[in-house]
Amino acid sequence: MELGESLLLLLVVCISASVLISAWSQMAQRQQLPPGPAPLPILGNLLELKAHDILKSFKEVSRGIAFANGERWRQLRRFTLSTLRNFGMGSRSIEERIQEEACFLVEEFRKTNGSPFDPTFFLSRSVSNIICSIVFGQRFDYKDKDFLTLLAKINENFVGMSATGGQLYEMFSWIMKFLPGPHQQLFRNLNDICDFVAERIKVNEASLDHDHPRDFIDCFLIQMEKESKNPSSEFHLKTMIMTVLNLFIAGTETVSSTLRFGFLILMKYPEVQAKVFQEIDDMIGRSRAPAVADRAQMPYTDAVIHEIQRFSDVIPMNLPHALTKATKFRGYTLPKGTEVFPLLTSVLRDPDSFSDPEKFNPGHFLDKEGSFKKNDAFMPFSAGKRICAGAGLARMELFIFLTSLLQNFTLTSPVDPKDLDLTPPVSGFANIPPTYQLCALPR
Repeated sequence: MELGESLLLLLVVCISASVLISAWSQMAQRQQLPPGPAPLPILGNLLELKAHDILKSFKEVSRGIAFANGERWRQLRRFTLSTLRNFGMGSRSIEERIQEEACFLVEEFRKTNGSPFDPTFFLSRSVSNIICSIVFGQRFDYKDKDFLTLLAKINENFVGMSATGGQLYEMFSWIMKFLPGPHQQLFRNLNDICDFVAERIKVNEASLDHDHPRDFIDCFLIQMEKESKNPSSEFHLKTMIMTVLNLFIAGTETVSSTLRFGFLILMKYPEVQAKVFQEIDDMIGRSRAPAVADRAQMPYTDAVIHEIQRFSDVIPMNLPHALTKATKFRGYTLPKGTEVFPLLTSVLRDPDSFSDPEKFNPGHFLDKEGSFKKNDAFMPFSAGKRICAGAGLARMELFIFLTSLLQNFTLTSPVDPKDLDLTPPVSGFANIPPTYQLCALPR
């Protein structure tokens, strides 16, 4: 046997042994794990994922992507919540910023003169400007080319991470990073967004006033200096960029996508829109801007917004995180480091909690007297310690943006309402709203 053949044989033997060891190891580990489909060596459950419906596949095989855990998460979350509160999270100053931005959005809708248009970037510009005012200390003009380019990249990545390539990269980055394909564009976009954030940080560093922080970045820079001698600190330039990036992206796409779903739903069900009109006219009128305090007096509108969030199910797969210690669960042992993926869609579409979960029905959140009723299964922002840090801000934005637009416009579709399809064209990490045209007719 020649040397080349001997080396080839040795390679085959080594690979075969590795596969067998991997398979044996997986079988041993799975003895105490909850039941599920047996993974193949190396490939795992890759072949069981359906490219056209990643979310359904994850419901079946329970695999996912991961984000920060442990001490890093605790330090950054505590700081983020504290800073957001200091800059008015839940206070009148943030409400005023949202009301001001809603006025700009109303004017942009008015400029369309009732002609059909795609609301995607109308909404993302307005919603993004709220988080920009907190993180960067300023809003951007709607015609700012850099701002528009940035929003386009964020939108492309939000869609891309829910498509097959983005999901596969998260699970098999060790292979996918070497392969060409559309997923590579996601990381070029991410680098561009990071560069934008890094430039904003440089601007803040050059004009930082420790006694008068202007925004989230200033506060982070000051905290970095305070902890510069702490070896266990998580406050570094890299974590600042990623924290700002998370706030920026999450604060833009989740709320704007929910509003896009909401307007599509309201066009399909004009009778629902008419009832919201009536409540707005009765409780707010046309002479003043909607305020957060109005929501408590508007049970039907409140129910509609809750049902939009439930039905649109924008982040159905939630954000997975690793167990910090071995955990007993229903007689099974989940090892430390196991990635747990609580599917929010399983409760938002739970037939035991909602009478007809596949149908849009504001009655899911109304009692027999027409008063708003809570439902423990309503958790679009997740729950417990990992509940979305921006949940309070998102609730304010959804109410003020939606009521401000419906105070001024009737939303209609260029096509027959019965022909409007509410099915997300992409369903994975996120449910992506269908692309559509709407007409904003002055009321």
